[in-house]
Amino acid sequence: MAVQAPKKRLDARAIRADFPIFEQLIHGQPLAFLDSAASSQKPRQMLEEMTEFYSTSYANVHRGVYVLAERATAALEGAREKVRALVNAPDVREIIFVRNATEAINLVAYSWGLNNLGPGDLVVVTELEHHSNFVPWQYIAGRTGAKLAMIPLTDEGELDLSGLDAIAAQGQIKVVATNQVSNSLGTINPVEKLVAWAHDQGAIFVCDAAQSAPHMTVDVQALGADFVAISAHKMCGPSGVGALWGRTELLRAMEPFLLGGHMINSVRLEKTTWGELPHKFEAGTAPMAEAVGFGAAIDYLQAIGFDAIEAYEHELAAYALGRLGELDGLTLYGPPADRRAGIVSFNVEGVHPHDVAQILDMQGVAIRAGHHCCQPLMQKLGVAATNRASFYLYTVREEIDQLVEGLHTVRKVFA
Repeated sequence: MAVQAPKKRLDARAIRADFPIFEQLIHGQPLAFLDSAASSQKPRQMLEEMTEFYSTSYANVHRGVYVLAERATAALEGAREKVRALVNAPDVREIIFVRNATEAINLVAYSWGLNNLGPGDLVVVTELEHHSNFVPWQYIAGRTGAKLAMIPLTDEGELDLSGLDAIAAQGQIKVVATNQVSNSLGTINPVEKLVAWAHDQGAIFVCDAAQSAPHMTVDVQALGADFVAISAHKMCGPSGVGALWGRTELLRAMEPFLLGGHMINSVRLEKTTWGELPHKFEAGTAPMAEAVGFGAAIDYLQAIGFDAIEAYEHELAAYALGRLGELDGLTLYGPPADRRAGIVSFNVEGVHPHDVAQILDMQGVAIRAGHHCCQPLMQKLGVAATNRASFYLYTVREEIDQLVEGLHTVRKVFA
């Protein structure tokens, strides 16, 4: 019988040394950065690769035949291949560079939705959605006369799939759009099951993977989705760049989202024809330096291993839920640690989340307070806002301890 190799374990302290942001004090305290769900910090390796590109290879891409332009084009297309490999897309031409996951979802909503939705059709989202995978579909449904329906939540903050048949009875389902991981509760959704249901209805499935791609393996072929959106800034990469993966046959049938340079085949007074994939959806100057940074971030994360990152964050979530559970007057939201990513949302009785966050900042602890771009979810929870602590591969337990100590201070201040 073969002996199974031990799973690779993540060394958060060694990783932390790669991130310059942690070399400073905040209000005289070590920085406990617990807001990675909003945006992650950046390792030296990524920053250095972007600096090297700007210093030695910067030029506009796809247009020049001189050395710098050829270097820059190769760097951009090399980054595209890294994204393709990251999500296991069948074809690199299915990877569209966008500003972020929000733009990726808007691209699908406008280019596919406006041309395929109409009265009697149904778009299905969930009560867990970030506004970026809710508002575009609500708007496009309103424009086309389609209806919007929501899959509700259980009391534990997980999707209640018992009512899917009732939703299907409301109309012809054309789109099912859900996140893979909730940015507010950390809930890990059963995407494969929802994809199968969507396809049984004859619908496309749009997956917001912005909160999952930094923390676990995202395989578009295994998911079976039709579109998947990710953002670089949440996964140790720069802001201003993300990617949309879509099935070739769907992308080819869609109208372009933005019009201008580079995305054309020919322009005449009478008619303009569009370029081939992926260029049809990449109007204007590409985010080439940002794409290089995106590729460097992917290299960095893959060297550590997504299985190791995911396992470590489950440990952090369990530890945080345990420590926070020791505090009186604190309400925790969401599923158990084994069914959530590294995100913990909570409220302190009688204290507004913004006041909690402000006092924690004085202790060097950075968390997010607000509705987290999830107002339908807040309505479901019966609150206006929550506090959210979120973890990543550089988070250490001492930061969670610092959070708990800070919450003791909050209680004293508002006693």
